[in-house]
Amino acid sequence: MQKAGCDRILLVPLYPQYSAATTATANDKAFEALAKMRWQPAVRTVPTYHDDPVYISAIANSIQGAVEGLDFQPDVVLASYHGLPKSYHDKGDPYYCYCLKSTRLVREELGWPKDRLITTFQSRFGPAEWLQPYTEPTLEELAAAGTKKVAVITPGFSVDCLETLEEIAIGARKTFLEAGGEHFAFIECLNDGEGGMGVIQALVKRELSGWI
Repeated sequence: MQKAGCDRILLVPLYPQYSAATTATANDKAFEALAKMRWQPAVRTVPTYHDDPVYISAIANSIQGAVEGLDFQPDVVLASYHGLPKSYHDKGDPYYCYCLKSTRLVREELGWPKDRLITTFQSRFGPAEWLQPYTEPTLEELAAAGTKKVAVITPGFSVDCLETLEEIAIGARKTFLEAGGEHFAFIECLNDGEGGMGVIQALVKRELSGWI
């Protein structure tokens, strides 16, 4: 980029819900690289977009489309976000609140009752307490309470990866079915579909205002 003459750079970490462990880390790495160069372009960073109407609509449309394509109607849809140690939240990291708000706005967009789209957190490890409720125990509790049909979406991920495909599409499915559930659906991330590309396009166009 330097050799190409770029003097204005927009950093777009693809984490809708800001956290110091994700969005901030991505930006930090970019600034660390710049700190080692005798070159200082103008730099902007995309802010959290957990409540951006374009993102909310894209997630709501993704859920609606996926549910309509199933041969069963989920009783509950889990919006499962990547976990974070509770100590981060206690120190002021807004991630937890952003996740809750994203789920609420998507639920409102869909016109669903509060108990049909719920927030959970996956991928915890170690002895410390992480953000709750945890995804797999929640699936076990739902099955034990008689819920037979669920779907899970991972709205904190822009693209499917090992975590969404192995931990949720495979692992969480196994957990739910072994606990007594009967139907499980994994709703893919936005990936490179029209909705996902529309979110990135909207963010980039907005943040490049005045530059282009």
